[in-house]
Amino acid sequence: MQDLLTQLSNLRRPRLLIRAARIGADTYRRESRLPRLLGYGVMPRTGPALVRLMAMEADMNAQRENGDACYSVAAHVELLTAVMGESRLLRAQAQAETPAAIT
Repeated sequence: MQDLLTQLSNLRRPRLLIRAARIGADTYRRESRLPRLLGYGVMPRTGPALVRLMAMEADMNAQRENGDACYSVAAHVELLTAVMGESRLLRAQAQAETPAAIT
């Protein structure tokens, strides 16, 4: 199985959705977004939250591709924004855990 960051780099979505989500990711706050998307209760760590968000986004993308009447562009952008925000947090955590190379 591919790691999360590789899966994210291989994700292909319409350019307009990605652009809108990138704008939203700049002001992403997980404390307010995750409970709305994943449900209230104990907030999951970044990795597990990202796995759940990616599964939800895959379902949402399938709705988009199938022309489902329940599909919402706004909800899809919100979900992609959370995916991008969580991936940025995951990358930051990975970089913080990797010791700096001595040159």
